[in-house]
Amino acid sequence: MISTYQMLQGEHWWGGSSDDGNAEPFDCTSVHHADYRLAASNQTMPLYVSDCGRYLWSENAFAVTIENGCFTFDGAEVVLVEAGGTLREAYLHAMQNHFPFSQKKLPERFFRVPQYNTWMQFTYEPTQQKVLQYAHELIEHGFEPGILTIDEGWHGRYGVWEFDKAKFPNPRAMVDELHALGFTVMLWVVPYICPDGQEFLRMTAPFYCKNEKHFLRNEKGEYALIHWWNGYSAILDMTNPADCENLHKRLRHLMQDYGVDGFKFDGGDVESYSEAALVNGPMQTRHTPGALNLAWNEFGMQYDFHEFKDTWKGGGKAVIQRLRDRCHTWKGNGLDSLIPAALVCSMIGHPYLCPDMVGGGEWLYRDFYSDRLDEELFVRMAQASALFPMMQFSWAPWEALNAEYANLVLETAKLHRRMGEELVSLLENARLTGEPVLRPLEYNDPKQEFAEIKDEFMLGTDILVAPVLEKGQRARRVAFPQGVWQEQNSGKIFMGRTRDIVEAPLSVLPWFRRIK
Repeated sequence: MISTYQMLQGEHWWGGSSDDGNAEPFDCTSVHHADYRLAASNQTMPLYVSDCGRYLWSENAFAVTIENGCFTFDGAEVVLVEAGGTLREAYLHAMQNHFPFSQKKLPERFFRVPQYNTWMQFTYEPTQQKVLQYAHELIEHGFEPGILTIDEGWHGRYGVWEFDKAKFPNPRAMVDELHALGFTVMLWVVPYICPDGQEFLRMTAPFYCKNEKHFLRNEKGEYALIHWWNGYSAILDMTNPADCENLHKRLRHLMQDYGVDGFKFDGGDVESYSEAALVNGPMQTRHTPGALNLAWNEFGMQYDFHEFKDTWKGGGKAVIQRLRDRCHTWKGNGLDSLIPAALVCSMIGHPYLCPDMVGGGEWLYRDFYSDRLDEELFVRMAQASALFPMMQFSWAPWEALNAEYANLVLETAKLHRRMGEELVSLLENARLTGEPVLRPLEYNDPKQEFAEIKDEFMLGTDILVAPVLEKGQRARRVAFPQGVWQEQNSGKIFMGRTRDIVEAPLSVLPWFRRIK
């Protein structure tokens, strides 16, 4: 099934995947291709919304080509809806008709204080001693306790989900100490399991599992094996109650016996379930890769404290989302990509959004930059993250940076904390109305030539944020939407619907409040 839709002259479009943020908004000059039937990484929706009040929607995954001012869709029925004349009208109509917001409340702790993660600090080698030292040092260096995720490496073999006792000899005591310090504790998990050993045997041998059937199978009925970033594994079928209950049992054990509060649900992306990842033949299932990813998300949503970074058709759902791993670079999936990706996320219905870890979460870059970390980049990435709905640290600033720069990063954490009540209020409005929290300028002030601005964003209607994204820059040009705006560092006043140069020394994140 192929359908084609022509863009209007001067029209701009947001949607598809947050991975495409740097290429958006799409217009008549854009050239782009994606196939969401096979790969839909990070946050992805079968939706595009335009600043001319139109949107494109499908119930199913499709391949899309954008070229010569035209959308061409293959593989699913896609409808074009005339909803009004503005981006806001297009978004709200699409949301109300296709992904109305869940009324479930998420824990405010996600938004009120920064979060912490062990990944870039310890990569694959966290230990009980390291985690506790990290937690104590966070507090000693002025950071407020929040959610602390012990990332990959806390466990033994994939799928067993038990603490590695060589690394964590007394996990209950560790979690109790973290709780006493004021931290909420989450653990990293994936829907993969090593395809050998006692755990795999327990779930596959008739003597143990009786009539239960676990894991996805290939067309021959054999256990499907996939290739993922850590090798080869069998994969849970989260549409199968037996697989869900098995994993629930293991996670409940971690919560009840060790006091763990929740889980970071990694992997389980669309590509993991597609033929491209399979190494022993096509999958035997009536579910699409997108449906299997959605089932993984819906499984994890049952836990109050959770996190995802790969979500198909999750708009409107009460799911904590993190942008995928960013590189420790200024450009090319680095600092330059945070705001564009976040703007796409907002326009496809994801308000509960966290940027990647401050400094970047792509661990290969940590090794590469271990002796040449860019301290200025680290500070600017912290500033760009500070007024997102969530903020997450991993690299220890007091180790990575000199004292002056580390203090500048600490100030961004304090700013996020001061804004916590306001962020919670904005997210509550999103839950009740579906309106986005983090918005492109075009959303609030249409038809003013703001559509292509993607190095600024708005929080609701009254806060404008314009981080510095260029190395060495100590001032930047800022576009102001309708109103009168006061810069929150200097107190200087700027008139709306103008563009002006704003001073931004390294210590300053330019952000503004509407005062009229």
